[in-house]
Amino acid sequence: MAITSANQLELLQTAEAVAREKMIDPELVIEAMEESLARAAKSRYGMEMDIRVSIDRKTGKATFKRFRTVVADDELENYQAEFTVEQAKEYMDDPKIGDTFEEEVPPVEMGRIAAQSAKQVILQKVREAERDRQYEEFKDRAGTIINGVVKREEYGNVIVDVGRGEGILRRNEKIGRESYRPNDRIRCYIKDVRREARGPQIFLSRTDPQFMAELFKMEVPEIYDGIIEIKAVARDPGSRAKIAVISYDGSIDPVGACVGMRGSRVQAVVNELQGEKIDIIPWNEDAPTFLVNALQPAEVSKVVLDEEAERIEVVVPDEQLSLAIGRRGQNVRLASQLTGLDIDILTEAEESERRQKEFAERTALFMESLDVDEFFAQLLVAEGFTSLEEVAYVEIDELLVIDGVDEDTANELQARARDKLEAANKKAMEHARELGVEDSLVAFEGLTPQMLEALGEDGVKTLEDFATCADWELSGGWTTVNGERVKDEGVLEKFDVSLEEAQNMVMTARIQLGWVDPADLEGDEEETEDGETTAEAEV
Repeated sequence: MAITSANQLELLQTAEAVAREKMIDPELVIEAMEESLARAAKSRYGMEMDIRVSIDRKTGKATFKRFRTVVADDELENYQAEFTVEQAKEYMDDPKIGDTFEEEVPPVEMGRIAAQSAKQVILQKVREAERDRQYEEFKDRAGTIINGVVKREEYGNVIVDVGRGEGILRRNEKIGRESYRPNDRIRCYIKDVRREARGPQIFLSRTDPQFMAELFKMEVPEIYDGIIEIKAVARDPGSRAKIAVISYDGSIDPVGACVGMRGSRVQAVVNELQGEKIDIIPWNEDAPTFLVNALQPAEVSKVVLDEEAERIEVVVPDEQLSLAIGRRGQNVRLASQLTGLDIDILTEAEESERRQKEFAERTALFMESLDVDEFFAQLLVAEGFTSLEEVAYVEIDELLVIDGVDEDTANELQARARDKLEAANKKAMEHARELGVEDSLVAFEGLTPQMLEALGEDGVKTLEDFATCADWELSGGWTTVNGERVKDEGVLEKFDVSLEEAQNMVMTARIQLGWVDPADLEGDEEETEDGETTAEAEV
């Protein structure tokens, strides 16, 4: 094919037709044609040459130009596309390194192979442009619901036609044992849109908790308008789900609005989710109250919250235990997902047994350490004393409120407690020294002899060792492994060292060693106040 006046206009018409068909910019098609013509010219004149083609956007005339760049003598590599300053003087008046000389070359005759190559270039460019258009169209639709038509099923994965693209509903994103046939209509949640080598991949889901939230948004106008907000969702796809809602209008009941007249609204969602049972729960910012709601229909007797560990203990009547746990642990698992807390469920009998065991252990501790009889030790425990430190250093007035304790008795109790603590400290320090704990760590403020002993047993023997510890290694923490929260035991956790205290101690050690400049920390604090940015704890 020769680029002649007869078919110059045809280039533009072809570009327009392809662009309309593929719904892409005609400019991209013309650029692809320019690249394919340039490749054909290089195969005719030499692949080493720098030949570029420009097509006039109005007339369709293709102009072929050869470019040569002026380079230094020692940098000359490609004789076809580069030349030295001396060589350039033959063509240019005052050549300088970096200048470009261009000259027009005759159009080429495109043979069968060159034409096929040009076609491949154009098709490739068109495909890339199509992918870009599809990605741009769907990237902002992640997190929304889309209606599509099933095209085919591949190894359990469903390929869905979503209009100007294809989405994939993976086997594990289908509800239960759902099966689809070609041309079935399907409603899915766009979980993610990613740009990949073979084009944008639209990942769909019907098991994602947010799919249910979006369905409620479609069925409940108050949620769409922002009067009611969905605060949390937990699902066991195809079986049961819990959704927590709150109303910002006191006159509107959030649970009733989501249920609808005679259950019409929630029933529409249930039908879409293949009969999945849905518990609609009023959200409460008070975690224990919210948890009591989340564990419905089970009744709860008592709740104990450990905010630092993000754990919660729930005490239920003995006959309510199976209801609170649910079939295969479903009820408590969904409540845990909804609240974001680890839940331990105890019966009233188990909780009573545990309290009695703790009472007996503390009684034995005071009997042995303070050399008192069982009745007196039980009095101390009943008054809320849990450790020797509390007895030794509490205000004496708190001991005087115990029946039968006068000032002399209180002073004697505190003296015995302090003597016992001093003996334990001395023994712990001797052991820490035997383990190799050095003076630099012993002198560090805030570490007790028992803490030093525990650090020495863990191999932390110098201030440098201590400064390299992570805060969670000292205080303990929680990590998520395969979707389950796992406890990381801290070296100083048994001494009730919090994560914040561990952070402060480690940072102080680093400052003392000169690893950290205190001025830098002050700058970080100012940024936190002014820029409203915070650093997450290392857990």
